[in-house]
Amino acid sequence: MPTPNKAADVAELEDKFRSSNAVVLTEYRGLTVAQLKTLRRSLGENAQYAVVKNTLTKIAANNAGITSLDDQFTGPTGAAFITGDPVESAKGLRDFAKENPNLIIKGGVLDGKALSADEIKKLADLESREVLLSKLAGAFKGKQSQTASLLQALPSKLVRTVDALRAKQAEQGGAE
Repeated sequence: MPTPNKAADVAELEDKFRSSNAVVLTEYRGLTVAQLKTLRRSLGENAQYAVVKNTLTKIAANNAGITSLDDQFTGPTGAAFITGDPVESAKGLRDFAKENPNLIIKGGVLDGKALSADEIKKLADLESREVLLSKLAGAFKGKQSQTASLLQALPSKLVRTVDALRAKQAEQGGAE
């Protein structure tokens, strides 16, 4: 029979799983409290890092409809619950893990899809959402400029072609 405290913990974790865009599970064995504090800051404003109990977190994830993480709830586990841009938080985790090899990224889930540790590292290599949107806007603007230039060139080319035809007809008419 679960205690009221454990039931409340499961409900809170389940709520975090449901409200997060992404969740990344890590092993934090060997990290100090100060290093964990630094890790929490490096994730950005849109993520919360929590040291979690495997059994309760597994129950909460399953209640939230996430069963792909079941085999990753072994050893000391920390979870990064990401509500904003997952790229920013993935970069924070990757960079922190480079400086602190005791942090091991186990895997995670993004919008309901399971991610391996390598996929999370690839996610960290992406540019931020804002940069990608600005590049897309620049590409659209460039295509519009090309289209405008093309549309301006067509009438002038038509005029030159008609003038060339008139000149040719005048030459042929004068030669006869």
